[in-house]
Order: sequence, then C-alpha cells, then structure tokens
Amino acid sequence: MNQALPRAHPAFEPLRQQSIDALGLRVEEYRHRATGATHYHLAADNPENVFLVALRTVPEDSTGVAHILEHTALCGSERYPVRDPFFMMLRRSLNTFMNAFTSSDWTAYPFASQNRKDFDNLLQVYLDAVFFSRLDPLDFAQEGHRVEFAEPDDPQSELVFKGVVFNEMKGAMSSVPSYLWQKLCEHLFPTSTYHYNSGGDPEHIPDLSYEQLCEFYRSHYHPSNAIFMTYGDIPAPELQQQFEERALHRFGRQEERIAVAAEERLPQPLRVRERYAFDDSGETDHRTHLIVGWMLGESCNLQEMLEAQLLSSVLLENSASPLLRALETTPLAHAPSPLCGLEESMREMVFVCGVEGTDPEHAEALEALVLDVIRDVADNGVEHERLQAVLHQLELHQREISGDGYPYGLQLILQALGSATHYSDPIAVLDLEPVLDYLRQRIEDPQYIRELARRLLLDNPHRVTLLVEPDRELSDQRVKREKARLDALRATMDEEQREATLRLARDLVARQQQVDDPDVLPRLELADVPASMPELECTEGAAGALPMTSYGRGTNGLVYQQMVSPLPQLDEEMQQLLPLYTQFLTELGVGDGSYLDAQHRQSATVGSISAFTSMRGKVDDEQSVSAHFVLSSKALLRNVAAQSELMADTMHSVRFDEVPRLRELVSQQRSRREQAVTGHGHSLAMSAACAGMSPLARLNHHLTGLAGIRALRQIDEALQVDGKAEDFAAELASLHGKVSSMPRQLLAIAEPEALADIAAAAAQAWGAQVEGENPAFALAPVRERRNEFWITNTQVNFCARAYPTVSVQHPDAAALTVLGGVLRNGYLHRAIREQGGAYGGGAMQDSGVAAFRFYSYRDPRLAETLADFDAAVAWLLETRHEARALEESILGVISSLDKPGSPAGEAKQHFHNRLFGRSHAQREEFRARVLAVSIEDLRRVAETYLQPELASTAVVSSSAQLPATESLRESLGLKLQEL
Repeated sequence: MNQALPRAHPAFEPLRQQSIDALGLRVEEYRHRATGATHYHLAADNPENVFLVALRTVPEDSTGVAHILEHTALCGSERYPVRDPFFMMLRRSLNTFMNAFTSSDWTAYPFASQNRKDFDNLLQVYLDAVFFSRLDPLDFAQEGHRVEFAEPDDPQSELVFKGVVFNEMKGAMSSVPSYLWQKLCEHLFPTSTYHYNSGGDPEHIPDLSYEQLCEFYRSHYHPSNAIFMTYGDIPAPELQQQFEERALHRFGRQEERIAVAAEERLPQPLRVRERYAFDDSGETDHRTHLIVGWMLGESCNLQEMLEAQLLSSVLLENSASPLLRALETTPLAHAPSPLCGLEESMREMVFVCGVEGTDPEHAEALEALVLDVIRDVADNGVEHERLQAVLHQLELHQREISGDGYPYGLQLILQALGSATHYSDPIAVLDLEPVLDYLRQRIEDPQYIRELARRLLLDNPHRVTLLVEPDRELSDQRVKREKARLDALRATMDEEQREATLRLARDLVARQQQVDDPDVLPRLELADVPASMPELECTEGAAGALPMTSYGRGTNGLVYQQMVSPLPQLDEEMQQLLPLYTQFLTELGVGDGSYLDAQHRQSATVGSISAFTSMRGKVDDEQSVSAHFVLSSKALLRNVAAQSELMADTMHSVRFDEVPRLRELVSQQRSRREQAVTGHGHSLAMSAACAGMSPLARLNHHLTGLAGIRALRQIDEALQVDGKAEDFAAELASLHGKVSSMPRQLLAIAEPEALADIAAAAAQAWGAQVEGENPAFALAPVRERRNEFWITNTQVNFCARAYPTVSVQHPDAAALTVLGGVLRNGYLHRAIREQGGAYGGGAMQDSGVAAFRFYSYRDPRLAETLADFDAAVAWLLETRHEARALEESILGVISSLDKPGSPAGEAKQHFHNRLFGRSHAQREEFRARVLAVSIEDLRRVAETYLQPELASTAVVSSSAQLPATESLRESLGLKLQEL
C-alpha cells in the first residue's frame, strides 16, 4: 500500500512510495518540476548502485536512426569533448556493468558500480553524453554509415558502404530467428513503429542523413521525454541533485508527447510467404520455417499481461504443455521455432508459436495443428494442477534474487521500463503478488483458462501465419542490389563529390588516430581499488551418508541444491555424448512415469532442474584436467523435500528407453546450436583457434564448438536410420551408469535457518553413498598449431588468432591478463572497430585453457583484421607506453575479478573454485600479481608467448569469401571446414 511521500531534492516533486516486501525494495516515484522528467528510485540495502536513463524512441522507418544515435551519442559531449568517452570510461572504472541499448521503442543508457566515486564519475559522463552530445558528423560516418572508395585514396576504385552499425546489422540479420521476428513484426504491425527494424535494415541504413539524425536527437533526447531509474543504497535526493546540476536545470518543458500509437486491428487473419537467405551447401528440403503470431492486448495492463503469461505457459512452458508437445512431436517438422512464447516488451503483446525444419506443402496442416490444440484447450481446459504449477513458476521467478549476468538492480529496472515507456505504472509490474493472488482465485473456475484461450487466441483475428522458405539466391541478390546502388552513385559523382568522399576518408582516419587528453574525463586510480576480496563462509557437514557443504545466504526464501560427483574416465565416443547426456537427463521420464510426467513434476516442484559438466585444468598445469558432473536445482523452501526427491529420482531412475523422445531432443538441440552460430561466431572462432593449446581447449571445440555442431548434425542424421536411435539410447544409458557410479557430495544454499531442513530432506532422499572405485576423468596432453577456415551462413566474418600460454598459477598469467586490455584499449579497438568497421574486437588471456586469444566480431574484413592482430603485437613492442594505459587495463581486470553476483551465484562460484583448487588465497595472490604488473612485464610476456611461429588461426565466414581469400588461406595454411 502507498506510504508517506519520500524526501526529494527541491527540483523534484515526490509523488509516492511503495514497499515491495517480496523484493526487499522501496520504490519511490518523483517528477522533475520544470521538465516533467520522471524518476523511479528502487531503494535497497545494496552497495551495487545502478543508474539508467531511457528515452522513448519511436522510429518511422528502418534506417536505424535510434540505434545509430545510441552509438553516436556516446562519441563525445559538451563537457567531455573527446571522441570516445564511453570506451575511455570503460578503462577508467570499476563498473560492474556499462552499456547502452536500443529497443523497439526506447533507448537506454545504464551502468552499475559498487564504488561511490566511480558511480559519480560515470553519472557525470552519462548525463552529459545523453543530453549534451556533440554528434560530430565524422562520428556519424564511423558509427552509422558512409561511402568510401574501396581503396580510400583512389577515386578510380569501386565504392563501398562502411559503418559499425551497418556491419553490426548485417551480422544481426544473418541470424534466421532475428530475420523471422522482423518479418513477423512487419505484418503484425502494419501501421506502428514495430513495423520497422529499429536496429536498422542494412538496405535502408544508407538512406539516413546526418541532418535526420540530429533532428531525431533534438526531438527525442529531451528530459521531458526521459525516464530516470536508479537502484541501490544512494538516497534519491543525492542522485537528483546530480541530475539537476549536471543536466536538467538547463531545460524547460517540451510539449510534444512521444508515444507509440496503438496498432490498428486486423479484420481477419493473414497468411504471408517470405524468403530467407540460405547459403549452406546442404539441401533446402526441410529448411522452411512456419510461425503463427497473434497481437494481444496492452502490455501495460498488468492483469492482461499476467493472463497472457498464464496462457502462454499453459501452452508452451515445457514438453508436457499441449502446444509445445504437438510442435515437438509432429512428423511435419524438425523442432519448435526458437521464437515460441510471449513477447511483452512492446506496447501490445505478441504470442508466437511455430516450427522450423518443415516444407511449404505442410503449411496448412501445421497451422491447423496449432489451432486444433488451442481449440482443445478452449473446449476442454487443462488440469487444475497444471495451472497451479504455472503460478508456482511465476511466484518463484518473482522471488528470486538474480544478478549473475546483469546486476540484479538493472534486471528489476528493465522489468519495469516497458510500463514507464508507455506512461503506465512500473511499480505494479514489480509488485506482482496482488495479481498472482487474483489469478490463484480465478483458476479455481474451470472455465477461466478456456475463456482465455478463446478470447486471446481463437477469436482474435489479429493473427499472421508466416511461411519463410530458404532461398539460395537471396544473398547474391542483396549483394548485387548493393553494388548496383553504389555503381549508380559512383556514375553520377562529379569531381567535387569525389573529392568530398576522399576528404571524408582522410578526415575520419585523422580523427580516429587523434590522441585526446584523457584527463578531461574523471577517473579512478589504483588507490581506489579495495585492498582485498571478501571471503565467503561455508560449513562442511553431512546429509546422511553424503558430504554436504552449505552456505547461509539471503536468498529470499529460495533453496539451491547441487549434487556433485567426479566425472569418470570416458573414451572419446562417450566424451562426445556428454553435452547431449547432460541436456537430456532432465528431459526424460523418471521411474514408471513418462517424460511428460517428469516435466509436470518438475514444473510443480522446482523452478528449474538441469545437469552440466564442469571441467578445469589444474591451477599450475593446463595439461592436467579434472572434471565433475553436477545436477542442479532451485525451489521454494516449502518444496525442499520434493526438490530433494526429484533430484535423487532423476539420478536413480531416469529412463533412456524413450527413443522417439531422444530423436526429438537431438533434432531440437541441433536446431538451437545451428541458429546460435551468427550470434556467437567470435566465441566459436576462438574455440577453434585454441583447440590445439590444451586438452580442455580441444575438448571444448569438439563438444560445444564448431566441431561439436558438425558432430551433432551427423548424430541427428544417423538417428534417422533404423536401429541407430536404439543404439544411441543404449550408449546414453551406459554413460549414465558410469556417471552415477561415482561418489557424491551436496551443495546447499539458502537462508541460514533453512539449512538443517535441507540436510534432513537430502539425507532422506539420497540414502547411502555410492560404493565402488572408478578411475577419474583425464585427457591426453595436447599442444599443436591449428589453422582453419569455417564456412557457415553469415554476411560478416569472425576472426580469431591464438597463442599457447600458461595456466592461472604461473607468474606470467597476471601480466598476460593485463596485456589483453592494453592491446584492446590501445590498438585493437581503433583498428578493428573504428577503422575496420567491425562491431567489436579485442584480445584476452584464457588461463583455463592456457591460451592468449585475439578476436573480431561481425567484421566486414578478414585478411586486414588478421594483419591487425600482428600489428597490435608490434605496436606493443615498438611503442613507448604511458603508465596510464597499464593502470586502465589493471582496473578493468580488477573490476571483472571483484564483480558481484547473486547471493546464490557467489556461493556456487566459491564452492566450485574450491573444488578445483582455486582457493581464496590463490585468487588473492593472482589479484595481487595483477596489481603489480609493469610495462616491462607486458613486453616480456608478449615477446615470450606471442611469437608468429606459435600462432593458430581460425576464421568463421561464408562461401562467398572463398575466391577472395584463396591466397590468404594458402599462405596461412587454413584448412577448409564445413558445418
């Protein structure tokens, strides 16, 4: 309920405050008196403070104006007139998060830090960047788009498009799911901003002029259109004083109200056919996608949103859900679409379902399948237990304190931002308990879910069925259209225009090489770094016969448990099955129940249950690898006994005899892994380049890297042969027998007072310790060079080069870790991103596999980027470096080492560090070595380890690059590899 008004700075009017006990928050709402800017403060007893300022941005075309503006606004401002304040502050900070986002209808600038001085520094820079950006035309050319001659100083050469966002979106739209989503939105939203690609369509990005960018900035980046959101233990009036002094006092009220218009309702469902670029060498059979999407009600109506979530979860939450089960088991397709689910971030919600791996002739049958399942729910309803399980999941999600990816405060802010964007109540979105109580009452009526299915979906004519077929010619057609556009532009150029193009290229290079005075920006110094890292406390005990390590942490009523056992020795065939075994273990039946029964039991009992393997090299020897198997779950405290029983039953009586289910799971896993290539191409390239550095690096490449994806394709195809699926099931059962024969221990994380109950429940569920002696997992040593060129379906390149180095305990590991930041900050960022036009690039030491790695991400170049990797090493060795560059890299390393996680996440990390010999003392020693690194250390380790004759290279690219790279591949010995 509302409480007394909070305190506010005089420039702000306090509106209300409300405590949300389930989240440990007090949410305060304010309005800036002069401009009308809103400020929501999430007051919490947490030193990791978060700031975000968001602007409502509503594009009216696909030029990517909001996205390009997000980039360009961070390239210098009135008070900080340097060309790269954002990336310069990344190096001068202990931030735990720092970025900017462009969504479909808002642009946001968030950061987080545990250090108050650092927080104030970043706040000053962010406020100036957003409200007083310089928007230099050269920054627009660099970040957005420009035309250059292929040889920048030769006007007789061909013209080419360049630009960071231009290349980023070429990479983004190479992702088939991203392309499908954009096409669906085009047809679901014919009149509103969601019709357009807010990130920018590469074919339309060159239409955007600098003047249009500036006009969009003037109209949208005004405090009257701004939403300030903060989280943490800094009082709101202190934050507001900064807002006022640094920015807001210079503005009055802007009368224009920027908002997303409501979409016009379709009078009847649409069926649409589209094409997507298919550049693989395989057949196009079974490569079509079919998705069905509905536009629902307003996302800001909390009751409507949770009703839509309820229905979506009933239909699609897991394999026991009727619609997902139908999509997984239909013989007409390989797997459910990755787009399946509810999208609630836009003004109107969208519900999507569909399949991938089908053929066009099955479109009507698949659409009928979807509608028949929904009709069955509308006619017959679902079991009451299913509805209770769905609400259980919503409650658990509401209670969980996360923060192992994004900071917890930022996750809460982003959860609330959509409602604030649409002038609705974000506090209600955070306080779900009243609406959950309402839904608990409503599901007691058997007609309720039937009515929802009928009203939201069956009787809703705003539906689009989208069939998207593969097209081998589409990529070539795009290239030809781009070339024709550039050729036409070149043909009409007069001498003045050619000279202007040459001058732009020269001016941009000069600006990119300009050395700004970094002292214009605020900074932290090494003296601001905390002296040490906090040590977590844990208790060693037992749960019956099993050793148990427990952590008493503030988990808001959740219990986290892990069963951990050493991984046994496995031959190469069984090693290859490990990712599938761990993925499938919790997707199969248990005891006498089918996988459908198991899925329902999981949904009603736990928030999640999963299995994985954890492997690391020794701290002092990367060639010696140890590995553990982990079964992990989380649950509400009231379900701890059922949680323990579920985990034990999963290990004791999982069923590998559900052969059709295994076929489905392999097909689904293949689809997910293939779709992820363009989003993780840099990681996959680095994995391939490192594969000869150590046994763990080799195994990672063969299990989860490009070689693993290729092996998964082969398994999927083999399972279509009679008898092979049964053999596969038997191999998984044999692997499980080996894994489950190893001795076990337990990890428990919960509120301190709950730990005794957890131990008692676990002792009851697990029973006796496993007896028997089996050899532990080990891998043969490896240290070899590898050079590979991987061909996949992408419009951009991902380049990697790696050198064998040392494990984390080696004295040189700290210097190599700092070296990555120095090379990125001092050379690679400018060469690969600013000048080369890639979305990103850098270098890093991976002591886990004893490799130093260079990489580029969504890169238009290839040979030039590989040359930049070498040039970066030469730059380090041949240039005099200031102490500031070293200090900035050290700050970045310390920031990553000290970054906080969730209460449960920190405990898990502490436990697994100890499990693999990473004691607190060892980590403190490494941290101390980082702080002591010198410039001489950097040169020494670069000369020692980054030698050309030791390098391995991997490139992820497309078949279109083969003719142009023939000499490069020959000179580097790059072996062609195909997925």
